[in-house]
Amino acid sequence: MIDAHQHFWNPARGDYFWMVREAAAPIAKPFGPRELAPHLAAARIAKSVLVQAAPTIAETEYMLGLADATDHVAKVVGWIDFENRGDRRQLERLAKHPKFSGVRPMIQDLPDPEWMHRPDVQWALQAIVELDLSFDALGFPLHLDPFLKLFQRYPKMRIVIDHCMKPAIRDGAFEPWAAKMAVIAKETNVSCKLSGLATEALPGWSIETLRPYAAHVLKQFGPQRVMWGSDWPVLNLNGDYAKWFATAKSLVGEADQGAVFRQTAEEFYRIK
Repeated sequence: MIDAHQHFWNPARGDYFWMVREAAAPIAKPFGPRELAPHLAAARIAKSVLVQAAPTIAETEYMLGLADATDHVAKVVGWIDFENRGDRRQLERLAKHPKFSGVRPMIQDLPDPEWMHRPDVQWALQAIVELDLSFDALGFPLHLDPFLKLFQRYPKMRIVIDHCMKPAIRDGAFEPWAAKMAVIAKETNVSCKLSGLATEALPGWSIETLRPYAAHVLKQFGPQRVMWGSDWPVLNLNGDYAKWFATAKSLVGEADQGAVFRQTAEEFYRIK
């Protein structure tokens, strides 16, 4: 099985700007392979995808170094500065690393929901297509319309939506998130990560809290376009690895577990 979304970080590196927020205090400490290993072993997960958590190329290189030294890290999703055309050279360099998959701009933290359509960042999106790299789409429901437009503009890009686009589960909100996700599933070929749902729920969530959202994603995208991810250690803010893994296994029908827990991520991220 594959965990398609996990993080490592060391706050002493100094580029995790979001860790200064009070809500992040419980996870504002080092998390590395040693801390994750027992969870992977308990869940019998053989491979993982390590995803960026800081908007710096230095962090991408830090992750690739960890990946080189960690057998279970199959791929790394990094970062480049979309607003700096000079980073085309950085992207070309990173693409030569066998464990580098692609990039994730931290769109959820940007003030302009339409940032992704600015003319000065299109070079980066075009480069991702030309270099046959992957793109992790990180945002909130307010980004669904801009993302749909982006997905339609770049149909050849390998794209996966992170965390089901973070529906506001704690507020009991289902629409318009559900309808817009259905449109994306129908009109594009993007994939979706079954991850991050616990973090968007109120403390004390149960499987029934998350079921409508997970069921909707599975129905609309189909298991061949859905991959499971832990989002550890962000997950620790409102749950734990074992509980989320067991919950996800229960939410995904037995016949679909092979796709959701291995095959989709294996094919999308080209994990051997």
